[in-house]
Amino acid sequence: MKTLLYILALSTILFASSNIANTASCKKCHPTISTEFETSMHKKSSIYEDKVHKAIWDKHPAKAKNDYKCAKCHTPNATSENKEHEGITCLSCHTIMDVEKHEKVNKNIYSKKEKTFYSAEKGRENEKVQYKIVSTWWGEKTTVGSAYHDIDYTNENYYNGNMCMGCHSHKQNSKKFNVCTTDEAGAKNKKENCITCHMPKVGGSATTVRYSKKHAYHGFAGARVEPRMLSKYIEFDLKKKAKGFEVTVDNKAPHDLMTHPLRVVQLKATLIRDAKHTPLQTHTFIKVIGDSGKPTFPWLATEVVKDSMIKAKEKRVVAFDKTLQSGDQVEIVLGFYVVNPKILKKLNLQDDKELTKFTVLKSHYFNIK
Repeated sequence: MKTLLYILALSTILFASSNIANTASCKKCHPTISTEFETSMHKKSSIYEDKVHKAIWDKHPAKAKNDYKCAKCHTPNATSENKEHEGITCLSCHTIMDVEKHEKVNKNIYSKKEKTFYSAEKGRENEKVQYKIVSTWWGEKTTVGSAYHDIDYTNENYYNGNMCMGCHSHKQNSKKFNVCTTDEAGAKNKKENCITCHMPKVGGSATTVRYSKKHAYHGFAGARVEPRMLSKYIEFDLKKKAKGFEVTVDNKAPHDLMTHPLRVVQLKATLIRDAKHTPLQTHTFIKVIGDSGKPTFPWLATEVVKDSMIKAKEKRVVAFDKTLQSGDQVEIVLGFYVVNPKILKKLNLQDDKELTKFTVLKSHYFNIK
């Protein structure tokens, strides 16, 4: 009896605090996931933690009017108390009921059902788990579900990645130009989609309430967090020619290799011959938006000025003019800059070490016969 009263009392306390649903309260049962989330760009999505977002906002003409329309995605749970300090939270993603499609930008439709979060788990697609106390055959008491919240596993949007499309589909500026676009093909396939790629299964239990060997990575692998996790979606091949050689970059992702117009991707090759390392030419892949043939800030753009970015499911063949010999070794490196070096100065970020470094996405050595 005392055990039952204790469980009832505990559940009352937990339910009372479940409305907060911030990282601190979620961490009690999801310590591993919460720790990963703290390092994510979702958690750091506000102008107070994302220096690139803040630098662009500082240049935006809407700042003078304090008209921060980025909040719907960058700070969806902001209140009058925390203003825009709090970025995306656990509540932000796990209460998306559906996505409403619009020409300018999509809209997340949030569930208003208290203490119920959406999630996905293979084999539980038809389940809705509610917290309850049950008796075993031996008269002992045990619990089912989480005392913090109920879990709805039936929302298909969490299995095909469509729940990401409220913020990651496209963004149109006032000139009716899409400044960034993600091919929605990646949000229609249950086997490979936004979630399976950017939230791959990693070791560790998802919760302390129910043990599991693996969980979905909540650091959200991307250009600024754990980019190496995405390297498996890129493959290299090298073909020796009579004069020079060709490298094929196979982008297996269902969207452009980089979707953000600030990114710059580069392919570098180094010839290793007789222990001597000789850097060869660098090939750059980029998408530049602007107006009248010149690059501009996103809110002024009306056209794509240049687009050499590697496309979705594309096998890009890149030629090098160096003739190879038997016994040579060629190192191929594909990497990127988070922000185009030419734009960094305009954003007053030219001295930032993170943003000025070249990040390796994938590298490979080829032995020439």
